[in-house]
Amino acid sequence: MFESIEPEAFQAKTDNGELGDALMLDVREPYEWEYYHWEQAQLMPMNSIPGRLAELPMDRTIYIVCAHGVRSANVCYYLKQNGFDDVINVEGGMAALAALRGFQYD
Repeated sequence: MFESIEPEAFQAKTDNGELGDALMLDVREPYEWEYYHWEQAQLMPMNSIPGRLAELPMDRTIYIVCAHGVRSANVCYYLKQNGFDDVINVEGGMAALAALRGFQYD
């Protein structure tokens, strides 16, 4: 299984500079990214991940976010199956994170 983090806790870590060298991976589609995203994130749409595993760091924490937390949970599961130990799903996805910043995502 993989870890999850509540959106409030993730925002606090981000705002306080506590992510360190962790990667924030956004697995939404480019049109969703263009609508709203966090600057700290790296876009890698879910369907592209199997062909891009070599681009992901196995020695760093990876926080995974999507629109509402479903695709990111699937990506966390997939990465765990492929030898990534430190993957964390951001619960509620960008919709929850956007709401914390006062943006109506959907």
